[in-house]
Parts: sequence; structure tokens; C-alpha cells
Amino acid sequence: MAVRADLNISLDGFATTTDQTPQDPFGQDWSRLVAPYVATRTFRERVMHEAEGGTTGVDDRYAAEYFEGIGAEIMGAGMFGLHSFPDDPSWQGWWGDETPFRYPVFILTHTARAPIDMPDGTQFEFLDASPEEALERAVDAAAGGDVRIGGGPTVVKSFLAAGLVDRLHVGITPILLGRGTSLWEGLRGLEDGYRVSAETAESGVTHLTFSR
Repeated sequence: MAVRADLNISLDGFATTTDQTPQDPFGQDWSRLVAPYVATRTFRERVMHEAEGGTTGVDDRYAAEYFEGIGAEIMGAGMFGLHSFPDDPSWQGWWGDETPFRYPVFILTHTARAPIDMPDGTQFEFLDASPEEALERAVDAAAGGDVRIGGGPTVVKSFLAAGLVDRLHVGITPILLGRGTSLWEGLRGLEDGYRVSAETAESGVTHLTFSR
């Protein structure tokens, strides 16, 4: 069992964007940041449920690894969408009835909500817990599979700061954002104790991996 995290960041280290509007809750900068990942065959199959199309190079290999061997996931309230839809008790996330997960997902939030059982077998459970407490729950639920810290970056950083992540993969998209949430701020010396490798994809994305 390993604890894993995967994030897309800009060349200047930002893992979030700041150009969102009510009409465009993700923003154009987010589309630019994740464009190489969204273009992969794996993303199109697993998230968009498209049977054909998509890139099949280095980016797709990392996209496929993103889903391999995961038994449970932990994510923040923002990634689930609670910040965008705080007053909607029927909100079930961005993904519709067929999610990319198909395993237990724990949402870190201070707002109590009943668990949600999705038709594809995904269960969303809402926790007010520390990283250590949430990870203990997720490890039990994963039944020997890996646990992914899905995001957003503030959640990932809290697990990194606590020394709980065994493998961090970062896809560095060659764009400059200039503002947002920095993945690296406050994590000086993170590389200590990890083996670090890098690989550049055909898209220009640099895949940086920290492994224990």
C-alpha cells in the first residue's frame, strides 16, 4: 500500500487558477493548465466516457498510472465542489452518475453531510478529520489498494507537510500563471528522503516524480 498524489502545476509552481467566474467556474487558465492531461486517451475513456480518440504518448502513460491500483481517495471540499455549491443539499460532485472513481472517496469538510452512494459503486463520505485520521479511514477502506490524495493543492500540501505521501507526481505544464496557490510554498526541503526523476512528454509537460 502506498499513499500517492498527482497534480498539474504551472511553470511558476501554481496549482490553482484565479480567473473563474460564475458563468465559467473552472476558468480558461484551468483549461490551459490541464489541457495535455485532458487530451489523453485515458482521460477521455475514464472521465469523458469516450471510446475513441486521445493522445497515447508519455502524458497518457502517466494518466493511466493515475488510476492504477487505487483503492480509496481523499479530497478537499473544493475539489468536490462544495465551495461552489455550498447551499445545494443535492450536490453530488462534478462527475454525474458515472464517476472516474468506483471506490470509496473521503471528502474533508467541516460541513456534515450524509454519505452518497453513486450508481457506479463510488461512495462519497464526508469527514471533519486531520490528515492522519482521514488517512487511517482511507487505508481501511482501500483494502490493500493504494490511497490517492486527490486534491486540491491545499489538501495535498497538508499531507506532504505531515510526511504522509509516498509518491508525488507533478505534471509541470509550460505556461505561466503568475498567481494562485503555490504547490511548493512552505515545503522547503521536501525533496529530502525522496528519489526524484523527471521525464518530458511530447506536449512539453515535464513529469516530475518524488518517490520514497
